[in-house]
Amino acid sequence: MCAVFGIVGQYDEARAKYALALLSHRGPDFCGITQKTNLFFAHQRLSILDVHERSHQPLRYKNILLSFNGEIYNFKELKQELDFEFQTQSDSEVIIASYLKWGVDFVNHLRGMFAIALLDGETLYLFRDRLGKKPLFYLEQEGSFLFSSEIKGLTPFLKSHKLNEDALMSYLSFLAPTPPHTFFQNIKKLAAGEYLIYKNNQVATQRYFDLLDVAPNIITSTDEAVNTLEGLLEESINIRLNSDVPMAALLSGGIDSATINFYAKKRGVELNTYTLGYEEFSKYDERENALQTAKFLGLNNTALEINQNDFMDASEKVFDTLDEPLNDPAAVPLYLLFEKIKKDGFRVVMSGEGSDELFLGYRQYFEYLDIEQAKTLAHKNWLKKYFRANFSMNREWEWYKRIFDDTLLFRTSGDKFTDLQKNNLMRRNVKDNESLKYLQPYRDRFEKSLHKDESMWYSYIDLNLFQAEHFLTKLDRVSMAHSIESRTPFLDHKLVATVFSLAPELRYKDGVTKSLLKKIMKPHLDETILKRKKKGFANPYMEYLINSKKIELIKEVNKQTGIFKKQELGEYIQRASSGSFKQHVWGLYTLSIWMKRWML
Repeated sequence: MCAVFGIVGQYDEARAKYALALLSHRGPDFCGITQKTNLFFAHQRLSILDVHERSHQPLRYKNILLSFNGEIYNFKELKQELDFEFQTQSDSEVIIASYLKWGVDFVNHLRGMFAIALLDGETLYLFRDRLGKKPLFYLEQEGSFLFSSEIKGLTPFLKSHKLNEDALMSYLSFLAPTPPHTFFQNIKKLAAGEYLIYKNNQVATQRYFDLLDVAPNIITSTDEAVNTLEGLLEESINIRLNSDVPMAALLSGGIDSATINFYAKKRGVELNTYTLGYEEFSKYDERENALQTAKFLGLNNTALEINQNDFMDASEKVFDTLDEPLNDPAAVPLYLLFEKIKKDGFRVVMSGEGSDELFLGYRQYFEYLDIEQAKTLAHKNWLKKYFRANFSMNREWEWYKRIFDDTLLFRTSGDKFTDLQKNNLMRRNVKDNESLKYLQPYRDRFEKSLHKDESMWYSYIDLNLFQAEHFLTKLDRVSMAHSIESRTPFLDHKLVATVFSLAPELRYKDGVTKSLLKKIMKPHLDETILKRKKKGFANPYMEYLINSKKIELIKEVNKQTGIFKKQELGEYIQRASSGSFKQHVWGLYTLSIWMKRWML
């Protein structure tokens, strides 16, 4: 796990090295630079496999240069297929050998997580892994092309800081900017499953992987689904246990982390587990549940308790870590937990992201499926007029309005500010359904695919946006801030693709969240673990924000920016104080922090 960074074209050496140093937390073990006229190609290394200096990057082979962030879990198997004189025991060299054999199609042979920069003569290729675990940003300027693992590696090269309106609007809608947008005008990001070619001062991006290419209804029985998925899940966890440095795992009271730790122990690896708790807020606390799970599995569990001061003090560091607004208050406690894990000497952590999206773990998925049925109501036109004439801020109102308007119902699990809410709040006109333009490329692909069940759309758009741009962005930044590699076995592309090959109703026909995963784990986990109500990564962020009085920053910044209407903004803040629209307001607070730093 590392940082990639580079400039093709004109550059100032001092500025390039300064920008590279801003990424040192991602790879504190070694900094490698290859530079010449019109080329600065660099790497910050976090040593996980083959920690010897022979595996330092950038890696050169003839006229090929490689800077790679991530892990290729099948690199030993690939070695057997490749006619190449390997000089290291690392997975990096396998990427070059694979490229020499298969060209750009080499990426389809990799199993893992990666952001890859590969320079072949005058042609630069950038690859982001299939499910977006590792980030890759780029900036085109007159005379040069720059790329970086984090936005902070590119901001020193901006001549001015201008807000990208598309990033702002997609962030308000879906918790994070949608690709290719970032909050900084001209800085862009690759989407999950995309690669970029830079040649002759021209940029082109292409998609090399799409889950919708997997045909549906290949597996049609529950027994076959359970048996097939169990084998793939166990394999996915096992291949991620390979490390030359100490490993740990996150442990909540739920089934996802319990599953990972169960199979790790079955493999003979007893991971140290970590759990969060909150002083004076027992309703958010998972320490007791996690301890019960740890005892059942026979694992060591370390619990970290945080309070309001811990949270608010760390939040400033987290906002710097994220580089741009991300509406996920769980980033702060997770940052503190990784800080503790680092102090205890661990460099790799297993985490359960992706399970909810794969196995329908959110109750609202089932609510959406029910509401979809309202499309067939005989008196839909009357209801359409009623909902248009009786606006409500409540999300259920918005759901039914969409159905009766014959527009797209499900717009990611991160669907936050609706277009009508934004129109009511902002000082600019926002048309109803304006935000659909950020989802349209994904929806177009879905409608052209063989997948017709809307539940597969839920998983598809959530994996591409809610996971890749929201949860995985959070996980990457807060773990790498402490030089820790995070691994997510539920997001193995073979496992995910197999889920897309199922008859869709196998996931929801019994009305139980994570039905298939619970069937897989029923022989292995205690019934109390299987039946626990999902808490997620809930925390008392709004209580802390209100008690600390830092919530007032939203109003202060808005006085200077004028983005939002004063009265309507005050109403949101008031509602958050009584327990409604909390994440809406956290998103406004995060935005205010960023605006104050970069735009005012």
